[in-house]
Amino acid sequence: MPDVKVTYDKTVNAAYIYFTDPQVSVRSAHTYPCDPIDVDGMVNLDFDEQGRLIGIEVLAATSKLPEYVLQVAERLDSEGS
Repeated sequence: MPDVKVTYDKTVNAAYIYFTDPQVSVRSAHTYPCDPIDVDGMVNLDFDEQGRLIGIEVLAATSKLPEYVLQVAERLDSEGS
């Protein structure tokens, strides 16, 4: 199984989990926002034109994702530079 790419921006406390080949540019055709009450936060699912899940955006990432995932994520903020 290929590695999953995760990016994290501490400034806005947002992470994105990619389920696509990092070498291939895939555009989201549809975003499904999960009910913030049901998931106790904001999570958005991105799908391609064929209806395949291509990524997950997680806002308030520190409260939703394990710390080790954020520690190894590619940093998008100035602390990651």
